[in-house]
Amino acid sequence: MSQRNPEISKGVDWSLVWLWALLSFIGIMAIFGVTYHEGDNVLQTFLRFRTDYSRQFYFFVASAFIGMFILLTDSKFFPATANLWYAAGILLILLVFPLGSKVKGTESIIKVGGSFQFQPAEFCKICVCLALAKYLSRPETDFRRTQSQLIAAGIALLPAAFSIMQSETGLALVYLSFFIVMYREGLSSAVLIIGFSIGTLIVATLLVEKNLLAIILTAIAAFVIYIMRRQIKRNRALLVNIVLLWGLCVGIQRFGVPFIFKHILATHQVERIFSTIGKDIPSEYKKVQKGDQVKVGVKKDVDYNVKQSKIAIGSGGFAGKGLLKGTQTRFDFVPEQRTDFIFCTIGEGFGFIGSLVLLVLYLVLLFRIVTVAERQRSVFSRCYAYGVGAVFFFHIAINLAMTVGLAPVIGIPLPFVSYGGTSLLTNTILLFILIRLDADRQMVLR
Repeated sequence: MSQRNPEISKGVDWSLVWLWALLSFIGIMAIFGVTYHEGDNVLQTFLRFRTDYSRQFYFFVASAFIGMFILLTDSKFFPATANLWYAAGILLILLVFPLGSKVKGTESIIKVGGSFQFQPAEFCKICVCLALAKYLSRPETDFRRTQSQLIAAGIALLPAAFSIMQSETGLALVYLSFFIVMYREGLSSAVLIIGFSIGTLIVATLLVEKNLLAIILTAIAAFVIYIMRRQIKRNRALLVNIVLLWGLCVGIQRFGVPFIFKHILATHQVERIFSTIGKDIPSEYKKVQKGDQVKVGVKKDVDYNVKQSKIAIGSGGFAGKGLLKGTQTRFDFVPEQRTDFIFCTIGEGFGFIGSLVLLVLYLVLLFRIVTVAERQRSVFSRCYAYGVGAVFFFHIAINLAMTVGLAPVIGIPLPFVSYGGTSLLTNTILLFILIRLDADRQMVLR
């Protein structure tokens, strides 16, 4: 053991550790800035575990101990137990159905005791990251085969499906980030192009009148057939494929999108999507669920969060108003300002400079993770590293976009900064497992 400890300390990428600590400190400071009450004894409130910032501080301390424990763990432990992690994660998500509680529109929370809440779908990101890396690193896995690609997609999408069933659509979308890992390991770019095309078609369905969009899709199909007429003469199967693709697009536009908006998405989710694209909800989408009718004039309420967030960020100016001196965030004008909208807290308190510093820290973190991923000799370690980077990138991009009104508000927290014990612990475990694997990067793990 005395010979191994110096090797562990030398192998640890301390830049990632310091970035984790700095981002977590910024989060505690931002939460303190909006939840501290005048006259409170700061030291006492930090020690009593009664305020949000004191809870976040204790979760940070707990995360630090867990991180230290992970760094002392043999790196072979993680690939050896990856499938067990996945089974445990799926089991926890399934336990939500009989034991879960409804909190703020989601049914994905398990309450432990009086105050602690645990979200299995959040924790399961670790399990999927490990299991996917394990599967892709198996010698017998030929990722060029469609069967292998479908199995890998199933590993990532199974917990996403359970999350949707628990009304946690936002977190379910995070699992799509694992397709970045698959793309790095050889998934055809055509799959990603098809995925983006379907997303574009869905947006077009919401923006363009349905009959006009059907005519546009038909015109595009006819134009493609005309351009490829010579190839079609030699191979009639091309014509069949084009017609089938046209039929699929029209089917998604005519039946797929209306079904999703009427029977899968909750009312508030439909409201936020249409609010983001600046349109009123069509009458056909107003009755989203059984007996759930959209109220007249709800658009103003739906826009309220984002409008207040923009006002808070803009009011910070260049240098910010300072800690505890904000008006929008200190007086609770911005809902969820310590969780989903924590960025507007930083924008108001520390202005453009503070926001830019936070963005630079995140960029450095992401670039560092990619650098660490590319220097791995082990396929398992490389896939895991890309999984961590993809999850963080998705969280950061979507959270910032929804804070400034470029994406619907879907409840995606900002890694290490937003308030939430499960989120902080999960992201810490994700990062520190990567640091531990990287410390033994000369080993080939499977």
